Amino acid sequence: MNANNMKHADLLVKLENKTARIGVIGLGYVGLPLAVTTALRGFNVIGFDIDRSKPEALDKAQSYIAAVDNAMLEDVARTDSASWTTDFSRLAECDVIVICVPTPLTRHREPDLSFINGTAQEIAANMRAGTLVVLESTTFPGTTKDVLTPILSTSGLAVEEEFWVAFSPEREDPGNAAFRTHSIPKIVGGDTDAARSLVVAFYSQVVDQVVPVSSTGTAEAVKITENVFRAVNIALVNELKVIYDAMGIDVWEVIEGASSKPFGFMPFYPGPGLGGHCIPIDPFYLTWKAREFGHATRFVELAGEINVNMPNYVISKLREVLDRHCGKGLSTSRILLVGISYKKNVPDMRESPSVVLMDMMLKNGAAVDFLDPHIETIPRMREFPHLFGRASITLKDVTAADYDAVLISTDHDAIDYEGLVGLGVPIVDTRNAIDSRCLDMNLVTKA
Repeated sequence: MNANNMKHADLLVKLENKTARIGVIGLGYVGLPLAVTTALRGFNVIGFDIDRSKPEALDKAQSYIAAVDNAMLEDVARTDSASWTTDFSRLAECDVIVICVPTPLTRHREPDLSFINGTAQEIAANMRAGTLVVLESTTFPGTTKDVLTPILSTSGLAVEEEFWVAFSPEREDPGNAAFRTHSIPKIVGGDTDAARSLVVAFYSQVVDQVVPVSSTGTAEAVKITENVFRAVNIALVNELKVIYDAMGIDVWEVIEGASSKPFGFMPFYPGPGLGGHCIPIDPFYLTWKAREFGHATRFVELAGEINVNMPNYVISKLREVLDRHCGKGLSTSRILLVGISYKKNVPDMRESPSVVLMDMMLKNGAAVDFLDPHIETIPRMREFPHLFGRASITLKDVTAADYDAVLISTDHDAIDYEGLVGLGVPIVDTRNAIDSRCLDMNLVTKA
C-alpha cells in the first residue's frame, strides 16, 4: 500500500472509530445543528465562524438557533466534545472539514460564491494531508468540482491523493420538529470511489440514513431539484389563488378537497410570496448555470415571476379592503403587520415576503407596526437597511383605534388570533389563519 492509500485507509479507520476531528465552518442554521449533532454522536468537533459573537455565546451554552437548545450545548460542554473559534489556523487540526457558509444571490440575481471562495482559501492555507473536505452549501451543479477543488489544490496537496472532496447538501427545515439533523436522510456525492467511501463513512456515524449518489454534480442537482420542485408548486397554487379569487372560489377549500385523493396529488399552500434561505434563491442558481449550456429555464423562471409578484397582489387586496371598510387609501392608513419572519414558528427573516410587504406599505405612505413573537427587532438586511431596529409590538398594547387594518403575513401559532378578530378592524389574511381556527370571518378577507 503506497503512502497516499495509507492516508485514505487511516482516515477511514479514524471515521469508523470516531477519533477523527471534525471542523464545521459556518455556525448558522445549517452548521450549528450539524456541529452539535456530530459532537453528540461521539466526535470531537471544532466550530468556526467569522462572527465573534457566535463562539462567545456557544462557550456560555447559549443557543441562538431554535433547532439547538441550551441543554444540547450543555451536554456538549459537559463531555468537552466541541470547541468554538474564529481562529481558522485550527483547521490544521481537522481530519474532516465541512463547509456550511451562505450562498446568496448578487443584486443581479446571479450566484454569489464569495463565501465559498473565501472559505476554500482559508482551508487551502491551513489544511494538512489526509483531509476530507465536504461542501454542504446549496449551489449549482459543478461548484464542488470546478470551483472548490481548484482553490483547495492551491494548498500544494494533491487531490484524491492527499485530500478528498465531496458534496452533501443540507436539508434543514427550520421549525419542523418532526425532522432533525440526525433523522433527515443525507445525500452524499463524491467524484471518485475514494472520496465517496470517506463521505459515506463520516455521515454514517452522524445521521440515521445515508444516500450515496454517483458524483458531486449529482448531489448538487438533487438539492436544486428539491427546491425547484417546491418553488414551482408554490407558484402554481399562488396563481390558482389569484384565479379562483376572481371566480369567488376559496383556494384553501379547493386544496383541502383535492387532498382527499389518496394518490396523484400533493398539497402545497399559497402565501404572500416566497421566503427562506433556499427556495427563493436556489432556482436562480440553476437558471444561471443552464445558460452556460445554452438552455433556457422558462418554467422555473415563470414560477419565480409569479412568486415575486405575490406581494403586489396582497397589497392590492389591502387597498380594496381599506377602501371598502374605511373609505381611505393606503397612504393615510395605519396597518398592523402580523408576522415578519418568512415561516411560521421560526425567528428567520431571510428573504421574507413580510419584509417586502412592510417596505411596500411604508413607501406608499402608510404607518406600519409589526407583531411577531419570534422577532424582537428587525436585524440589518442588505436590501432594507432603513428597517433596521424596528421593534415588534405586543397585542396587549393594541386597541381598535390604533389601526385601520390588520395584515396577516406569517401565521405563528403563538399569535392570539381571537384577540386580533376581537379588535373589530378589517383583517387581510394571506395564510388562512382565521378560517382554519374557526373564528369569526365577518371582517376577514383572504388574500
